[in-house]
Amino acid sequence: MKLEEFAGKCGEWLRGSGPESDIVVSSRIRLARNLADYPFIRKCTGLDRAAVEKTLRDRFAQIALFRDVTYLDVNGLPDVDRQFLVERQLISREHAESDGARGVAIDPTEQFSVMVNEEDHLRIQVMHSGLDLQAAWDQINRIDDLLEAQVNYAFHERLGYLTACPTNVGTGMRVSVMLHLPALVLTRQIDKVFRSLNKISLAVRGLYGEGSQAMGDFYQVSNQITLGKSEAELIQRVGDVTPALIEYERKARQYLIDESRRELHDRVSRAYGLLCTAQTISSEETMQLLSSVRMGVNLGLIRDVAIPTVNQLFIHTQPAHLQKLRGMELDTADRNIERANYLQLHLRGGSTDDGTGKN
Repeated sequence: MKLEEFAGKCGEWLRGSGPESDIVVSSRIRLARNLADYPFIRKCTGLDRAAVEKTLRDRFAQIALFRDVTYLDVNGLPDVDRQFLVERQLISREHAESDGARGVAIDPTEQFSVMVNEEDHLRIQVMHSGLDLQAAWDQINRIDDLLEAQVNYAFHERLGYLTACPTNVGTGMRVSVMLHLPALVLTRQIDKVFRSLNKISLAVRGLYGEGSQAMGDFYQVSNQITLGKSEAELIQRVGDVTPALIEYERKARQYLIDESRRELHDRVSRAYGLLCTAQTISSEETMQLLSSVRMGVNLGLIRDVAIPTVNQLFIHTQPAHLQKLRGMELDTADRNIERANYLQLHLRGGSTDDGTGKN
């Protein structure tokens, strides 16, 4: 499958379905693994990296589950294609910006991807729509078992799986949920909530993980350490706190409806109107306006716009996606025009209520 084919569709994790999908966009589990026969990536020579990449690519071909995956040589991709994969959440920014032999195997439904030669030899990730951590764990555990049957992992009887970063030693697992929390931002409660999460060793990051900004009021909440914790404990830690975050966001949305419905409706309808009529618009402004629209759809303030459409627009209006969809490289000014045209094409025809709950 070519990247252009990925660009024209929506990944499984953006379906806008699954439990609590009005607030929890996706559930993700990632496993870090290394091959026992090679040094960690930071100590690898160019020949080592090439040997690891070839070994894993050959092993993927032996696994029936990987028969339909798309394997890409990341090192050989142009910049726009690497950025496209980052926007799609299929590889990390670090993987895109690194050098040397590296690749990624991508499931046709985009439920899972396997990065080769990122910070570790293997980074396996599974993403599901909505709050669905157990299903994500069941799937990634199966993939991990299939890979472990093919290669010799670096494993210590007492410490567990050995990883390049000490905080990942043990299970090598990062459990995360991506949450849309616009009401907590509007009511200025978001910092208090995140301080509470830090106290219980949960990390909060932006849309694209570590070091990224919280664009569009999207936040990733994940465990910070793995050593000394079992997979079940890590899933439970994130799984236990997520319902509380959902409840905080829902209460904040209800507060906005009860105390300032007209102001909220005005904010949402202005955002929708700008997205439908703008002749040129930046990626950053689009994200913030779409955040208001997404909340408005979930609160019944906007009719005839589906959540999967809004979710898709968050990704399809990113710079690399616009260029892949257009089939050509675009400078910033042309991207802003193309983005405005794309938004109009996909949003026209929706309507809002009058702020009283009546059409």
